[in-house]
Amino acid sequence: MNEVRLDRWLWAARFFKTRRNATEAVEGGKVHLNGRRPKKSKAVKIGDELRIRRGLYESVVRVTGLADKRRSAKEAVLLYEESEESREAREKLRLQMRSAPVPEFKYKGRPTKKERRELDRLLDEVN
Repeated sequence: MNEVRLDRWLWAARFFKTRRNATEAVEGGKVHLNGRRPKKSKAVKIGDELRIRRGLYESVVRVTGLADKRRSAKEAVLLYEESEESREAREKLRLQMRSAPVPEFKYKGRPTKKERRELDRLLDEVN
């Protein structure tokens, strides 16, 4: 096997849970192959560089193996090698998100009868 479809490789390397998710990511511009935006059927070869964005995280990987079938996670890790800069950037973003304040919801469910009457009174005054 000299080459594999991009969507199949992304699925086999466990970047996406389903091939459909991999296809949507490629078509949505979340995946770049060698600096270009590819089609889902573009052939991936050993040595190619992929930039994959999933949510806020972005991974830059070099293809080191080919597979068109999904196997265990231990085997999937052998299909690519992540760059050190990418790993550091993801870790830095993870730490920033962890230290960010968690938004709080100050209300507790539905308003009581008393609170509803107060709201109605305020709305009547505005109108």
